[in-house]
Order: sequence, then C-alpha cells, then structure tokens
Amino acid sequence: MDAADIPNPMDLTLRTYVNAELTQEGSTRDMIFTVAFLVSYLLGVMTLAPGDPILTGTPEGLRDVRPGDEVATEIEGIGRLVDTIVGDATFFQGVKA
Repeated sequence: MDAADIPNPMDLTLRTYVNAELTQEGSTRDMIFTVAFLVSYLLGVMTLAPGDPILTGTPEGLRDVRPGDEVATEIEGIGRLVDTIVGDATFFQGVKA
C-alpha cells in the first residue's frame, strides 16, 4: 500500500470494537494536526521507516478491557488490527528481571 491508495488521509473512518461491540467511532477529519504535519514533525526528531505506526490519540468511547478481551481497531481503506488482551503473568512469562 502506498499514498496513491489513500487519496485523502484526512477523511478516513476509525472504529474500535471490544469483543465485537463497537465502542469507538471517529474520523481523521477530527484530528487537531494533519497526517502530513505529524509525519513532517516526527521526521524532524526521529527516523521513520516504512510501515512504522504513528499513534495520534483516540476518539471518545474508551472502555476498560480485561485479559481475554479481543480488541479490533480498523481504519477505513487501510486495514484492521486485532489483539487479545493478556494479563501481566502471561505478558511477562519468561522475562527475567
């Protein structure tokens, strides 16, 4: 995927589902800074590689999640990321202090 695949990055719908229930919905139109500004700013302070995510905040609708919950986040025209929440014991399994 490249820039030609997303004609207007400032007009994309964002959705988050927790256990298949829609909990958040918003649009890049509501962002304070444009995608172009954020990329330009970040390139001034760090190196970005193709595919690096840029986290910009979240629409209203935050929800507590617990181990075992499935969280799916999607951006119109880009894709969907699905994760399962794990507890500390699972996350840190095998990690030595």
